[in-house]
Amino acid sequence: MAADEHELPFAGLAAQAQAVRDRAVSPRELVELTLRRIEALDPTLNAFRVVLAEKALAEADQAAARVGAGDDRPLLGVPVAIKDDTDVAGEVTTMGVDALDPPAPRDAEIVRRLRAAGAIVVGKTNVPQLLAHPFTENPAFGATRNPHDPLRTPGGSSGGSAAAVAAGLVGGAQGSDGAGSIRLPASHCGIFGIKPARGRISLAPLAEAWHGCSVTGPITRRVRDAALFLDVSHGALPGDRDPAPAPAGSFLAATEREPGRLRIALSFGLPKGLVVRVHPEVRRRTEEMADTLRGLGHEVVEADPDYGEVALNATARVVAGIRDDARRFEPPIRIERRLRRRAMVGRAITAPVLAYARRDEARLAGRVNAVFDRVDVVLTPVTPRPPGLVGRFEGTGDARTFLGDAEAVAFTAPWNAIGSPAASVPAGRSAEGLPIGVQLVGRPYDEATLLALAAQIERARPWHERRPALS
Repeated sequence: MAADEHELPFAGLAAQAQAVRDRAVSPRELVELTLRRIEALDPTLNAFRVVLAEKALAEADQAAARVGAGDDRPLLGVPVAIKDDTDVAGEVTTMGVDALDPPAPRDAEIVRRLRAAGAIVVGKTNVPQLLAHPFTENPAFGATRNPHDPLRTPGGSSGGSAAAVAAGLVGGAQGSDGAGSIRLPASHCGIFGIKPARGRISLAPLAEAWHGCSVTGPITRRVRDAALFLDVSHGALPGDRDPAPAPAGSFLAATEREPGRLRIALSFGLPKGLVVRVHPEVRRRTEEMADTLRGLGHEVVEADPDYGEVALNATARVVAGIRDDARRFEPPIRIERRLRRRAMVGRAITAPVLAYARRDEARLAGRVNAVFDRVDVVLTPVTPRPPGLVGRFEGTGDARTFLGDAEAVAFTAPWNAIGSPAASVPAGRSAEGLPIGVQLVGRPYDEATLLALAAQIERARPWHERRPALS
């Protein structure tokens, strides 16, 4: 192995792929390095629900043959992780439940596209039951821990994916985001995550998820790795309920250009009905990011989107989505009591109620997106608090847990309801050394501006150079 095995795990997807193309490392060496790191660190982290070591090594040997034949696919020989709400052929999709379901007969479309780009799936990452919480703990597979402090949560529901990337177990991972589940774990783990616009990446075999609130996307250490992930995975299929228009160009190219001078709204405003106290250190880091943006030549103004009733709309659709997912698992006793109660509440969200919520989305989107008549990007906290302790809600009922869940996603969930792209960018640390992120939100389908701006921030404040204690 010519590449430095201490640096390579943190180099990211694009650099690892380049190392394979340059013959500085073979796909087998890269996968073996990944598996050694998982073996050493995952007993503490519990980022992976299952590790597919034998399959990954076999695929690495196949990738090596392709490298020898001159194949230059963009992710050839690079290990990735898949969240355990997404089908991987031959594996059970548990969604955090001790499932008795049969293995998935085929890969989900996102997995198929990553494999088509040459990526090697090394495992599936842990999630909270039914993806319902902003922390990653479940009775069947245990708690996932934050590599910056194992006593803290990595967030959820893509907490396993974020912990795996932050600790250098993989260069990038797939996540899903129904109310903040890519952005919040990325924030808690000090890495980058982007929720693409709804329909940007097909959810096939599903037409939609959580009644239009949930999407799939990348969690990575560097912005360019997320852009590369989007480049190889975007695109709609027949049957997708809300296909996105084709992007104007390469997402990777967007990270290589300056974003130009932007007008950015600094906002701590919240939708109607939400009263949330923003932790002083979160507020401070968000305001410091505003100062960084001013220093980069952007105009930053204080302005809040007019959210209206978007929180109620998002809540109805998300709770109905959890109810629908709960119906998959029989007997229901395998689902924790508080989520059984939440699913019961979801029964009150009837088909006419959901139909109204979907119809009303256009009105709400127009109201919220009116802010982009005045600005190009909105800057907010990702979540009101730094990472909390693992087990903070253990043994609590659904009412208290639901309030905690709602508080955690107060800044993120509105953008799921209207389908807008939004990213989490590392913004510094708390006094205890815990990562804090900020959210950048763009116009509908404008991931390119978010990627260009995030890459500019990364050049000014290279967060990827800082590694967690557990790495």
